[in-house]
Amino acid sequence: MEFSITSEKELESAAKKILEYAGNSKVMLFNADMGSGKTTIIKEICKALKSEDKFSSPTYSIVNEYNYPKGKIYHFDLYRLKSKEELLDIGFETYLDSNSYCFIEWPDLAQELVDSNYMTIEIRVNNNIRYISLKHIS
Repeated sequence: MEFSITSEKELESAAKKILEYAGNSKVMLFNADMGSGKTTIIKEICKALKSEDKFSSPTYSIVNEYNYPKGKIYHFDLYRLKSKEELLDIGFETYLDSNSYCFIEWPDLAQELVDSNYMTIEIRVNNNIRYISLKHIS
């Protein structure tokens, strides 16, 4: 599935489309260039899940935890990690096994640890239009 957004006004609708397409997949891998809006769309997805927490980029903390009415949301930014060992040291597999939402920015190191039932979200920017491609992996 692919769609585009041209303004911030469309973010809420985009977040709802992503959640609808995800179905019961709670692990989402976000692939996009720096500054393309990964964190912004994750914030909107959290809002669509009815989280009222304050959202921020986990660039320095690696993972942020948010609450929503049905449980937890874990938001990862793996940009600064250099090895799979670092990822395992933060307990990444425990997060994946928690049956909580896991939104993962810069997922290259995590890819082989995520077995099945996940979704990839690719964001491409061209002339201020964000093209969002969704792919469900069972």
